[in-house]
Amino acid sequence: MSFIPNTLTSLNLLCGCIGIVFAFQGNLVVSSWLIGLACVFDFLDGFTARLLNAPSAIGKQLDSLADMVTFGVLPGVIMFQLISFTQLPDLVDSAISFGSNLLGISVKEEPEFNAAMLAPFVAFLIPVFSALRLAKFNIDERQSDAFIGLPTPANALFIASFPLIYGVEAADPISGSVLKGILTSIFGDLFHVDTGGGIWRELVITTPVLMVICVIQSVLLVAPLKLLALKFKNYKWQDNEIRYILIAAVAALVIFFGYTGVPFAILVYILLSVVNNFIES
Repeated sequence: MSFIPNTLTSLNLLCGCIGIVFAFQGNLVVSSWLIGLACVFDFLDGFTARLLNAPSAIGKQLDSLADMVTFGVLPGVIMFQLISFTQLPDLVDSAISFGSNLLGISVKEEPEFNAAMLAPFVAFLIPVFSALRLAKFNIDERQSDAFIGLPTPANALFIASFPLIYGVEAADPISGSVLKGILTSIFGDLFHVDTGGGIWRELVITTPVLMVICVIQSVLLVAPLKLLALKFKNYKWQDNEIRYILIAAVAALVIFFGYTGVPFAILVYILLSVVNNFIES
């Protein structure tokens, strides 16, 4: 019966491959949604393996390989494109031309090299450190009921939220959320504020901030920090208080704040994990 969880893992990998294609085509929203879909498959493959009592050595390796593509390479490509977009229009045109000339395909007159062209490549720290994270996970026996370092799916969801927020926040920081619908039904357009491009775009989607995020997220992937795993030995409240609080907090953030709640949900996950470490120590 191991073919069922392995098929689900393969669908995770397929989402990653297709997402990379869309990301390089500039459609980061589709890429982000594919990361979300891949997370569903990533959850289901482990769930079905336990349900069917069909764990396998090849399934464990396949899972890591799929995660490397979907939750390592794809987030790196998304960040690469986001950093490139912050330098539009002139720098990206030059970078494309520069790359084409490197390949021996002369598209336009070769531009003068600018060190800023290298900024987007910082994004590929994410797949490098994701590979290290996954390799450590495969050989670290301490991670059976907890994680050491930020899990790659959580990191990928954090990054995947950026294009979604960027796409809807031009004039509405809570667009697409249940909270927006409730406030609009009660107060009309009172909470519609034209920010002239969106706080998220102005403060986060900038070259320096995105580069710093790449470095911080890469460090978190391999940091010796014990983080919660949503693995329940039983479902009693007294044994799982932090886990239930985490689930409730994440659900509330996503339901009420839409895409904007996702990065804050990941931050809450890290914070509650640290609190849990103090409680257990």
